[in-house]
Formats: sequence, C-alpha cells, structure tokens
Amino acid sequence: MIITVSGKNMEISEAVKDQVEKKLALLDKMFKRETEAHVNFSKQKSTYNVEITIPLKNGAILRAVGRELDMYKAIDDASDKIIRQMRKHKTKLEKRFQSGDSIRFDQIPEDAPEEEQKIVKTKRFTVKPMSTEEAVLQMELLNHDFYIFLNADTNIINVVYRRGDDNYGHIEPTL
Repeated sequence: MIITVSGKNMEISEAVKDQVEKKLALLDKMFKRETEAHVNFSKQKSTYNVEITIPLKNGAILRAVGRELDMYKAIDDASDKIIRQMRKHKTKLEKRFQSGDSIRFDQIPEDAPEEEQKIVKTKRFTVKPMSTEEAVLQMELLNHDFYIFLNADTNIINVVYRRGDDNYGHIEPTL
C-alpha cells in the first residue's frame, strides 16, 4: 500500500508518520500493493482530525475520520473505522467489485451476518431554482443538516450541507 501523509496548517513529524504506517500495515494485507491511502491531519481547537481516504481502482472510495484530543488516538480511531467498514461491507464489495483490482477479499475477516439494509421511506419534493445563499437559509429555517435545490445559475441539482466545523459545504455535480 502506498501511503501519503499530509497536514492542513500543521507539520507532521516522522514519529506520527511512523505511527500511521504501523496502523495502516494492518490494512496492507487487505489491499493490493499499488493501492493508495491518503491520510490528512488537521486540528480544530484542541481536537485532532485524521481522515483516511482509500480510492479504489473501480471508482469506490473508502473514507474514515477519527476525531480525538490525542493525535495518536485519532489515528487509531480512523484506521479502526476503515477496518470495520471492510468487514461490514465485505460481501457487498465482493458482489459489486468482483475483479478484485484493489482489494484482497480473502484477507478480510468475516463479520457477523447482518440484516440487509433497505430503504424504508421515499420522499418526493419539488426543487425550486434558487441561489446557494437562499438554499443555506432554507436549510437553516428547516433545521436540517443538508438541503437539495436547483441552482438558478447552472440549472443543475445541488446540495448544501452543514459541516462538522459549523461552516457550510456546497456540492455541485459535474457531468
């Protein structure tokens, strides 16, 4: 596995990089050698955020975020979440990505059988053309974490959402 470590507005020491490589060595057996893992560090107030992203060749992306007061605990948290994701979704991943271009399915431990998740509600609503600012206002008025709208400028469905740092995000798909 090829590991890339970076920090947002912070310097990453060799000791931290070594810890990341040590923790991700547990994942190494589950992925082919050329699979990349991106580990990004950031700090908000006194909390360290460690985000592990593993893009697979077939287009799927595994992602986990660890948030802790201690940087090393955040690394452990994020890597444990990736491992849990792999165990939980092993069967679904095998069915969807049979080629095994990135994942070594035989190396993923079996998890307890789980009930199939299903969609239990479908909601339909009319999307109205509006600006991003108006969509954020609507989201706030509804007290939701996200809001889907028709962007008046591009005439494409967009999403605004509340981020963990209490700011907003905007998803604008490209075709």
